[in-house]
Amino acid sequence: MRVVLSTWGSRGDVEPLAGLAVRLRELGAEALVCAPPDEEFAAVLARAGVPLVPLGPSVRSVVSGPKPPSAQDAFRLAPELVAARFRTLTEAAAGSDALLATGLMPAGARDVAEHLGIPYVFACFHTLGLPSRLFPPGARPGRQSAPDETDNRTLWEQDAQRVNALYGEALNVHRAAIGLPPVADVRGHVLTDRPWLAADPTLWPAQGTTDLDLVQTGAWTLPDDRPLPADLAAFLDAGAPPVYVGFGSMAAHAPKDIARIAVEACRAHGRRVVLARGWAGLGPVDDRDDCFAVGEVNQQALFGRVAAVVHHGGAGTTTAAARAGAPQIVLPRIADQPRWAARVAELGIGVAHDGPTPTVDSLATALSTALTTGTRARAGALAPTIRTDGATAAAELLLDTVAGKGPAA
Repeated sequence: MRVVLSTWGSRGDVEPLAGLAVRLRELGAEALVCAPPDEEFAAVLARAGVPLVPLGPSVRSVVSGPKPPSAQDAFRLAPELVAARFRTLTEAAAGSDALLATGLMPAGARDVAEHLGIPYVFACFHTLGLPSRLFPPGARPGRQSAPDETDNRTLWEQDAQRVNALYGEALNVHRAAIGLPPVADVRGHVLTDRPWLAADPTLWPAQGTTDLDLVQTGAWTLPDDRPLPADLAAFLDAGAPPVYVGFGSMAAHAPKDIARIAVEACRAHGRRVVLARGWAGLGPVDDRDDCFAVGEVNQQALFGRVAAVVHHGGAGTTTAAARAGAPQIVLPRIADQPRWAARVAELGIGVAHDGPTPTVDSLATALSTALTTGTRARAGALAPTIRTDGATAAAELLLDTVAGKGPAA
């Protein structure tokens, strides 16, 4: 049995597919991942022993400019990704038994599956892109309460028009070229009536939040048994647990001057700092020995040894910190991140930073809450409840779908 997994997006869109591919392999299926050709993503997949088929441009080339991508950039990228999916997935999925797609609106993936006559599954890591009656608290920056159903439906229809404008023409040109009829609602076509949600039900409760027949499997985690680098381990051993600060694949979206702000805020609490360089290129602000910069490391091991995790609110980082029992301070930047931040605060396992622009004082205030014994106790109590079998559940469900025992799109 052979399964193709496809995505285009940040590391948080790629690493879960590596975790799913590993579990599929353990269950006897061959799995490969079609993903952006970024060096970091290739390294993650290589470490897992999962074949990578490059799809589309590198993500870093799109997002690492001095400013976040503009609307004009989106209209250039969308048809490029549609073309890349038709071209790459048609070849990669030939002779395969199923195609699963996630990441940035994977228009083109279902169409290739349709052309090849194989099951298609759409998966997501949060529900904010799915039709819902009400927005959950924190889902919309600046809104503390959910709008009414009419407001949501108006926004939902506007979003459908936006997706059609971005992807519709390119998608239907490519469908016509392989003898398929046009699609009027690109978003509904991509999402299907039965999407899968790869998120922990405690961290992202989804029951009753969408009109679709949602299948929530739990997060897809790639196991990591790598030891921490010797110099990092020595730094950790040399004093009290430090505060971790990292913004992952955020480049232009990272808060301005965040390394200096974070270091000064941590020093105000007498805490050392581990700075994750990431795509924002964070690094020490002076030559003092209370700050240590790291590149790619085992977060699962590191988060178990820190006093708190300061991050952007990506699904993967939020889940990893929760599993490790580490208090969190979330400084959300875009997309689903405000909702992850709100949930961390709701659960009492950390703090959602107040406002998008941190200062030394505001971050120090957030640390005052995150570093309390009560917050750590709640984070520690929640950690064992976070599901660790999400990739297994998804792999078994996907194999059932191929075998005709489960639903397909």
